[in-house]
Amino acid sequence: MARLIGVEPRNTLEDYAGIVHLIEAVNQYRQLADRVAPRLAGRTLWMVNSTEKGGGVAEMLPAMVTLLRDVGIATEWVVIESDDPDFFALTKRIHNLIHGAGDPQLGPADRELFEAVNRANAEQLRAFVHPGDIVAVHDPQPMPLAVQLRESMELRTIWRCHIGLDEENAATRAAWSFLEPFAAAYDRAIFSAPEYVPEYLLDRAVIIHPAIDPLSEKNQDLALHKLIGVLVNSALLVSPGRVLTPPYRHLAQRMLPDGSFAPASLQEDIGVLTRPIVTQVSRWDRLKGFMPLLEAFVELKRRIHDGRDAARLDPVNRRRLDLVRLLLVGPDPGSVADDPEGREVIAELRDAFTSIDPAIQDDIALITLPMAVPCENALMVNALQRASTILVQNSLREGFGLTVTEAMWKRVPILSNSQAVGPRYQVRDGLDGRLIHDPQDTGELATALNVMLADSRARAVWGQMAQRRVHDRFLVFSQLQGWLQLLADLV
Repeated sequence: MARLIGVEPRNTLEDYAGIVHLIEAVNQYRQLADRVAPRLAGRTLWMVNSTEKGGGVAEMLPAMVTLLRDVGIATEWVVIESDDPDFFALTKRIHNLIHGAGDPQLGPADRELFEAVNRANAEQLRAFVHPGDIVAVHDPQPMPLAVQLRESMELRTIWRCHIGLDEENAATRAAWSFLEPFAAAYDRAIFSAPEYVPEYLLDRAVIIHPAIDPLSEKNQDLALHKLIGVLVNSALLVSPGRVLTPPYRHLAQRMLPDGSFAPASLQEDIGVLTRPIVTQVSRWDRLKGFMPLLEAFVELKRRIHDGRDAARLDPVNRRRLDLVRLLLVGPDPGSVADDPEGREVIAELRDAFTSIDPAIQDDIALITLPMAVPCENALMVNALQRASTILVQNSLREGFGLTVTEAMWKRVPILSNSQAVGPRYQVRDGLDGRLIHDPQDTGELATALNVMLADSRARAVWGQMAQRRVHDRFLVFSQLQGWLQLLADLV
């Protein structure tokens, strides 16, 4: 049931202020906090979500909690839990429906389950929360909590919705109709884009873009020796020699030609330091577009193998396309409690992968990363992203897409699509990376990859522009200033 998450301080404001290009952002945050924090004295801000690890919300909260505490705002993090697998299957359905996909039939039994699990968590939360506190609920999974907690005490309440779709269909109408009875209990609602706000929350909605923590394990700079050490220790690289630190206890796993998994570098070195690498890192979710990306990469390779494009390629680019490898990367699907779809997606990708021509299959690595030690998982993602030539986020739907932000911060050119709202808020086509029109058009995807791989000069420029855009708009301090302004208005 409801569990209080201990957040150990990682980096203080002084640590951020020690980075030259972050000083101005830190000072602006401090100045606003000096005005807002006294108004919140005696209140605790409770951040509530449905998982401690896996996904953007769980990654953002530790830094947010730490930096809010650092300016004198009492902040805690609570995760709701359930032993009933049907609950998270239901909330995954709601998640997909908000993104416009799935069976729109939600009935009384679904509502009963939704409310019952949250009521059990609310009973435990009452031991922590006090009248006058502020409860910020993240995403649909814990949405009934505000109604249930307010039955016994006066609170200020915020619903932070990280997902959405910029069009309406039967699926989205079903999801928002299902959630509407719980919305009245919230004083404010935060969305990542104005296109996501349902009509019944328009009068209480504010827009705050998600953001990354530049000093987190996932986004911090990695010196060459550190990067190599992380890749070696996690079995993502065959060691070129002796390294300082021992192997991780939990290793990255790579799918073998027969569909089984083994430590990622057991069969051969993946080549992350020597080959051109195209990478997508996401949760295993059908809406992330893994399958069309896999099919597009196979098409790209076939164009070279059957000679369609080979004759008009210069020798360097022909060699680049021969060597390029695709990495499809996601968490160990058994480690993300609120996402039961992961195993199904892995199984679908396995069926597709094992049927690919062996000559092309060898240029594809399907990798799962362990989540047992969150800081090691974050370092693995960081190292893989920095070792990539192109990072792809081929989402059919994407609430915001912090993996896009992470790539941009690391100056790695990003390929995404204009149909997903989150990426198009971040990436300016031709300036910060490239946006295709249709994430399911394998021909368009293959062509975009081909063009990006061929132009190393353009990739460098896109990477530089992308990092500057994140610095100006999508770092944690921009997000926290939005929260501070909302909290000041709320109390």
